[in-house]
Amino acid sequence: MNKPFSQACENNHSPIGAVLTRLLSTSASVLELGSGTGQHAVWFAQQLPHLHWQTSDRMENHSGINQWLDESELDNIGAPIALDVSRDAWPTEPFDAVFSSNTAHIMAWPEVEIMFSRVAGTLSAGGLFCLYGPMKYSGVITEESNRAFDHRLKAHNPRQGIREFNDLDQLALTAGMSLLEDNAMPANNRLLVWQKL
Repeated sequence: MNKPFSQACENNHSPIGAVLTRLLSTSASVLELGSGTGQHAVWFAQQLPHLHWQTSDRMENHSGINQWLDESELDNIGAPIALDVSRDAWPTEPFDAVFSSNTAHIMAWPEVEIMFSRVAGTLSAGGLFCLYGPMKYSGVITEESNRAFDHRLKAHNPRQGIREFNDLDQLALTAGMSLLEDNAMPANNRLLVWQKL
């Protein structure tokens, strides 16, 4: 099997990494939801050698993730755990942060609700939830590229689509997390950061 590769990961890891490096300077552990190819895990673990980066994803993606991890030979990355947000058991140990990239818009809304609830239960007090991806604000997607992307998502599966920031923020509040930052990212994406109260 060829090692999987995502050009989007290659393009966005530096700007995401700049924010994570600033926010996670005193963190010891991060759980990544939806590690995908494994590229982000390797990049961020290299940039943040003081913490343990725990990968997770559905089982079908584990082989590719492990290829990236094995090649990196880094000792601060955990082999992927099976984690479909609505079906699998979540880790019982607390994490200082949870990171997820480009997941909320491919999940059905009930799964997004479960993700926020379970993330809050997984974070230690004061822990951070960092969510990257395209966002809608007050019902408006201002960028043409994101409107086209939203259309493609919904054409593929009506339960998918770019999520409304206010809805996500309400889920966070309900789960006991408050918005800390809303960072603009390249290619019309955002990096939202909530902190567990």
